[in-house]
Amino acid sequence: MSLTGTPFLCTLVVLSVVALVLPLVLWSRLRGPRALRAAARTLMLLFAQGTAVALVFTLVNNANSLYDTWGDLLGTGDHVQQAADLGADGTGGLALERLPKVRQAFEPATGPGMRAAGGVRVTQLKGRVSGVNAEVYVWLPPQYDEPAYRHQRFPVVELLPGYPGSAKAWFGSLHAHEQLLPLMRDGQVAPFILVAPRTSLLPGVDTGCANIPGTVNADTWLSVDVPRMVMDDFRARPAPEGWAVAGYSAGAHCAAKLAVAHPDRYRAAVSLSGYNDPIGERDSLAAQSPALRAGNDPCVLLREAPAPPRIALYLSGQPHDGYEAAVALEQAAKAPTTVHVVFVPRSAGGHTMALWRPQVVPAFRWLTEMTGHPVTAGGAAPPRSPSTAGATPAELASGIASRAASVRRR
Repeated sequence: MSLTGTPFLCTLVVLSVVALVLPLVLWSRLRGPRALRAAARTLMLLFAQGTAVALVFTLVNNANSLYDTWGDLLGTGDHVQQAADLGADGTGGLALERLPKVRQAFEPATGPGMRAAGGVRVTQLKGRVSGVNAEVYVWLPPQYDEPAYRHQRFPVVELLPGYPGSAKAWFGSLHAHEQLLPLMRDGQVAPFILVAPRTSLLPGVDTGCANIPGTVNADTWLSVDVPRMVMDDFRARPAPEGWAVAGYSAGAHCAAKLAVAHPDRYRAAVSLSGYNDPIGERDSLAAQSPALRAGNDPCVLLREAPAPPRIALYLSGQPHDGYEAAVALEQAAKAPTTVHVVFVPRSAGGHTMALWRPQVVPAFRWLTEMTGHPVTAGGAAPPRSPSTAGATPAELASGIASRAASVRRR
């Protein structure tokens, strides 16, 4: 029975009702020695508490897409088949263009929100370079199957969840495809292919999107194997011009790091409530040594780059939750690197899906411009610096409120 499936949730609801009714019916009817009656009543109370906790956990898990499978929850899932030393560029010296094309079979994805907006599809991908074997979710824009667009290649955004987090989170919790579908139809947002690969690759730890020989090649999985499969199986624009990466929390750190480290693979990145130093997530494998921390810190990579990369970064954050990291990247950036920082005040909410959900549309409007698709008439431009007077929490969270005005109110 799936951890996030409807049958499991319904089973918990039924058990919770049973656990509530049992003491009401049997409490005074129990017979036998006092010790036996006490033990039976204690078991009924524990049963009631256990089912209530399990039900609440499942509802929270489904709403926030924290754990996708029982293996993720119990720390038994391992999706790494091998982790060879692939060198500085993460390719192991392979001529990627000479590798056979990756042809995958896709099927409709299941779970909350996965059938909305035309439906999300999923495949199990064996990374030929990274040695990772995991699922990848793909959503196609409404224009993809229209005859008028049959010869067109589409831009791609790779979507990364936080830790712990499910690859389904951008669809099931943030409702990205549902929010963007009408805007894509109206020409206000570019018709992006949305790709969400699994990032929880090892039990009980965050890979930090790092390549660690002998342990995991998460960077190569995300920046080589997944993009290669997408370009082989769909009409996707080539990298880097047609590719961007977006994430929230730990996924935001990964998005910024991947774009800074691989400007030949990504043109833009969106980071929502991210951090620079991998120590921001203490379960991150990239935080285990000073060398790994420096090698996976986008701010360090940006400062030490031989030449400023031609990338664009969209960074949003609250005080002590992404904002300072965003400013540090802004200060480290030199042309042609561009950085757009959105200050999100505390009043917009905390480090939750409710904070990031309203930021999806503004971020994708910005991505539309960065990937060469100007917003059409009637479409709003990316947030700049309007007044925050009378702004709702959702507007503040989405970046409509200006950084300067918000700072003045603190």
